[in-house]
Amino acid sequence: MQDDKGARAKGEKFYLTTAIDYVNGEPHLGHAYEKIAADVISRFKRLAGYDTFFLTGTDEHSLNVARKAESEGLTPKEFCDRMVSLFKRAWDVLNIRYDRFIRTTDDDHIATVQDMVRRASERGYIYEGTYSGWYCVSCEAFLREDDLVEGHCPLHPSKKVEWVEEKNYFFALSKFQEPLLRHIEEHPEFIQPETRRNEIVNRLKEGLQDVSISRSTMAWGVPMPLDERQVVYVWFDALINYVTGAGYMAGPDQFNKWWPADLHLIGKDITWFHCVIWPAMLMACGFPLPRTVFGHGFVNIKGAKMSKTEGTVIDPVTLAQRFGADALRFYLMREIPFGRDGDFSIEGLIHCYNSDLANDLGNLLNRTMAMTDKFLDGVIPGPGAGRALAPDRAFIEESLAAVRAARAKMEGLDFSGAIEEIWRVVTGGNKYIDERAPWSLAKSEETREELNTVMYNVAEALRIAAITLTPFMPAACEKIWNQLGLTGSPQDAGWDQAERWGVIPPGTRIRRGSPIFPRIEEGEKAVSQEKVSHETEGHAEKATEKPAETPTEKPGPEGEGLITIDEFARVNLRVAKVVDAAKVQGADKLLRLEVDLGGERRQIVAGIALQYSPAELIGKEIVVVANLKPAKLRGLISQGMLLAAVAEDGRLSVLTTDREIGAGAKVR
Repeated sequence: MQDDKGARAKGEKFYLTTAIDYVNGEPHLGHAYEKIAADVISRFKRLAGYDTFFLTGTDEHSLNVARKAESEGLTPKEFCDRMVSLFKRAWDVLNIRYDRFIRTTDDDHIATVQDMVRRASERGYIYEGTYSGWYCVSCEAFLREDDLVEGHCPLHPSKKVEWVEEKNYFFALSKFQEPLLRHIEEHPEFIQPETRRNEIVNRLKEGLQDVSISRSTMAWGVPMPLDERQVVYVWFDALINYVTGAGYMAGPDQFNKWWPADLHLIGKDITWFHCVIWPAMLMACGFPLPRTVFGHGFVNIKGAKMSKTEGTVIDPVTLAQRFGADALRFYLMREIPFGRDGDFSIEGLIHCYNSDLANDLGNLLNRTMAMTDKFLDGVIPGPGAGRALAPDRAFIEESLAAVRAARAKMEGLDFSGAIEEIWRVVTGGNKYIDERAPWSLAKSEETREELNTVMYNVAEALRIAAITLTPFMPAACEKIWNQLGLTGSPQDAGWDQAERWGVIPPGTRIRRGSPIFPRIEEGEKAVSQEKVSHETEGHAEKATEKPAETPTEKPGPEGEGLITIDEFARVNLRVAKVVDAAKVQGADKLLRLEVDLGGERRQIVAGIALQYSPAELIGKEIVVVANLKPAKLRGLISQGMLLAAVAEDGRLSVLTTDREIGAGAKVR
């Protein structure tokens, strides 16, 4: 969603909305994905200086809700109140900070709906008629005969559609075909991404039919102002929440401050309502249209939509309580290119957690804190007075270029691409430490100025990472900021400060803390997957405590932390001789090793490229786990795992034998 006017002035408004959620079911990962994305956008816009308003909420008027409430012995409002508490709690757990949570049962919304119905009627776009046709209760939609698949709704094939025949009020949608096509052509940013725009344009060209906007056979809904024996059809009612949220009933000054919306964020399955019916309603009332409607993709499980019957509906609260809200937010935004469908898996989340958050970001923070403590008495120095060396200048220039690129990606809603750019700062920081070797510089007074420069630069890289990653991981970035000893918060600092180098005042004392992303070890992985799988089946009954921001602490030295000699004997440790080694293309941290296990050749992929060159390893005898299940890394099969020790500052040392013993020898 590129801004065609270029970078907008600071303080300019940005009004962002999500789809409001049906309350006929509990919040699941699909709901969470959209709300997390919206929160990321909202936090970024605030960082960039926009006066931002973020609206989300619930859609409560529907036949489905009325029937569910009746089946549970509740009034519709009582049922909605109970469900709303679940949605609000879920968004609180996921650290989603909206400005208003709107409910379609709110008094100002009911008044807004009735006013817009009257307004459209007075302008000649609403009339009385008789409707007869098919109706799907599950998606609250009227269907044509040719919409049905073997007599069922295409979106709910297990549910029967109902034949409805009643006197209704109709909206003259057919009058808006040409105005809509013209607007879409003149404003290419109106429907995003382009695939959604093409779908809508093609369907629009087939022509439009007038649509029923009232129901006479149900009482749960907004009373129709033209005939209070009827209620406003749920979709007509629900779409108007965006106008209500902008402050329509508060008067023109408040409303005109926020309307039109800058971005409606919705699922791709409801683009027709938002890109055709909604703008036509606004045209009928004489209101300007939203700037952009973005139809995002779905979060799938093993390539298929989440399904209650298949047992693949995942509770985001359980995930956040187990892995931390920040890790879940980061994984979803990094792994699913926004606008396309993507797959979710516990295995993928754990891999992302360990690889990106623990190994990369966590390691950079831990190394920087440890070496600042050890070599500089816990004080961030000023950069050395001498001339910066080429590696120092290159690191600074590459980091600032990455931040500028990340900003452009964020403006275009390319969250995955933005994270890739920010990760150039993170992985670049680890590589810079390895190349400049502060532990060596600390050994001599002659290199003290160089040491100061290196340690100041890695602290600056962490400061920049804390600001730019704040939209994705607000809690973790606060912790990084605090460990750096900085005042305020990364959100307060603003994005512009991330595009400058040399902001940390020399002499700042760090506040070293515990690792913000402790690794999830092999034993914990199995527990995590079993725990999440079990708890997502009955997440309505979970307790209401807030989640930890990091996974459960590792077991201590007693109880389940100990293993028996028999358990240890299951691990087959062998001596392997490295016969060939090479870097993995496109992966800065990975080396591909070919090893001899005593007559058997194997390939091992290891994350040691920042510490060892291929030439250093060829001919060495190393220790490997020989009976580990093969895994695929960057398309390469790894048939084992080498062992290495990790120092407090993050340096690695591959375990070798102190004398030649021969490939294949067993380690006891």
